[in-house]
Amino acid sequence: MIDVKKSKLVKIITKPSTVSPNTTLLRVREILLKKKIKHVIVIEKKRAIGVITEKDIAKKIYQLGDTPIKSVKAKEFKPRKLFVLSKENNIEECAKMMKKHRISIVIIQNNEGIFEGIITKTDLMKTYLTKDRVPIKISKMMKRKLITAAPSDPILHVESLLLKYGISRIIIQRNKKPVGIITFRDFVPAKIPQWIAESADPKEVQEYKFKKGLKENHSNQMSYLFPFQSTDIMASNPITVEADKDVKGAITLMIKHDISGLPVIKKSKLVGIITKSDIVNSLAV
Repeated sequence: MIDVKKSKLVKIITKPSTVSPNTTLLRVREILLKKKIKHVIVIEKKRAIGVITEKDIAKKIYQLGDTPIKSVKAKEFKPRKLFVLSKENNIEECAKMMKKHRISIVIIQNNEGIFEGIITKTDLMKTYLTKDRVPIKISKMMKRKLITAAPSDPILHVESLLLKYGISRIIIQRNKKPVGIITFRDFVPAKIPQWIAESADPKEVQEYKFKKGLKENHSNQMSYLFPFQSTDIMASNPITVEADKDVKGAITLMIKHDISGLPVIKKSKLVGIITKSDIVNSLAV
């Protein structure tokens, strides 16, 4: 039987959208929206020099002030550390890098540093669907420790849970059954630009919220949220998976519906959650 974890990355490399350092912010934004993607790779002389996400653009727009948007270019974005492997590395090595650094993208380049593509968490997940292996039940991979809320809980309480535990989603349950999910895509604080909240790590959202220099009037814009409850903003009837099903089923649902996590149930009762990170982390051991 083929060991999925030892498969070479060359087999699953994807070609992302790329831009040059002189591409304008408006053009990058247009590419992200038109192609419905969350990141582009900045390429200079055939080498990857940066990654720009929708979150980066949101932050930049928010900080521009009177600076014309048309004048901002890709090379002006604060560079983030790039994590690099070659196509000869294997899936296990890539998974370990993602797990250790809590990242979603790895840059693939050759021995001369020439950019060849990227690997994402979704790419790694798909290997489960294409390789023969011993079936693994979702119950073996899911997280059993859950942070949940009730439909009647105030949404400011839900926000506090997201930030306190550094998680991306809260399952809303009633009588131990999942009835909704709230993520940063559903809950957008008034003083956070929507693009940031849709794609940011919870800790980054918290850091941005309390960033020195935010205008005082922004800090007072939360008051209108006080009366709202979870049920007012949650995505109802969440897609779920059965605990005794094969992990392949969870992967298929996440890819099909473009989501990163699923409530896990047993006899209709909530027993856990499984995410892309759980699946990638399983490849790292």
